[in-house]
Amino acid sequence: GHSGSVSCLDFSSNGKYLVSCSDDRTVRIWSTKDFLEREHRCMRANVELDHATLARFSPDARTFIVWLANGETIRVFRMTKKDDGSFAFNATPEEFLKKHKAPIINIGFAETGKFIMSASSDTTILIWDLKGEVLATINTNQMNNAFAAVSPCGRFVASCGFTPDVKVWEVCFSKSGDFQEVTRAFELKGHSAGVYSFSLSNDSRRMATVSKDGTWKLWDTDVEYKKQQDPYLLLTGKCEVMEPCRISLSPDARAVAISSSTSIYVYSASRGEEEEHFISVHGEQIMDLSFDTNSRFLVSCGDRAIRVFHNTVVYRAVVEEMKGMLKKATNRATRERLQQQITNAQNALDRIYDKKD
Repeated sequence: GHSGSVSCLDFSSNGKYLVSCSDDRTVRIWSTKDFLEREHRCMRANVELDHATLARFSPDARTFIVWLANGETIRVFRMTKKDDGSFAFNATPEEFLKKHKAPIINIGFAETGKFIMSASSDTTILIWDLKGEVLATINTNQMNNAFAAVSPCGRFVASCGFTPDVKVWEVCFSKSGDFQEVTRAFELKGHSAGVYSFSLSNDSRRMATVSKDGTWKLWDTDVEYKKQQDPYLLLTGKCEVMEPCRISLSPDARAVAISSSTSIYVYSASRGEEEEHFISVHGEQIMDLSFDTNSRFLVSCGDRAIRVFHNTVVYRAVVEEMKGMLKKATNRATRERLQQQITNAQNALDRIYDKKD
């Protein structure tokens, strides 16, 4: 549908929609129900007098924000109901003030609905309220920022860059919802070179990182950081790293996908082994990579097309996990439930590979 290169993808938290933006001056909202169909319907929003390089859904998917390439600021689009009963997304008249001095690398909309994040390639991360007022400025002290993001749970903001670590902050609000402070939470230390990218599981208990040192790492971040407890390194895997390099951890933390230039590699998060690779799947460098909220699909963009892949790694992981649990289960109802999950995952794999054949 896009007539220009697609630069960003984002799934709504309810899993129903995918938003994409392109230098063709449009943002498109796709229905994930159509992924397996021949026709792919989408709603289109025009970016007047500019184009968007980044797009992020609000928690209720009735609003999305974009970063304007020329305006160098955030514009908000809201869903409106038309006279015929259909819906459209239209830009609000107010744009955020221009505050960043360096090129932007990412924006984020907290799942709590309490704040918006923007990060630039210097060492600056800004935390905004929904009206466009700056609540806090974070200096990452990493020489430069390569990537930054809001955690899926909406509590944390993290960044990586020139230094071989990832820094994580908690954005704190009072019980009444008033902003309080941004406080340092924890760091991931273990890479021997700068970190390209990172990704968190849906519950923020797992985090994956990929570095210039040719490795990716999976971390247990379910720690009591307020008591100075550090995250645990669970495993390290080797990988291809060519810029731009992005990593995506499936929401259920069972699969890790890494894009390296125009190719994608998918790994088991339990063993660290490569299970799938897709060589030169885009005509241009891959700009974004994301699993859908149900961990069923992996989606990438890097030219005019958005490519959708079956996440076979997760289905195989479910079969393996449930078989292990089945051996230990003594309760009949539990055994039946586990067997059903094994059957469902195996049937999904069979359908996928039947189609391939």
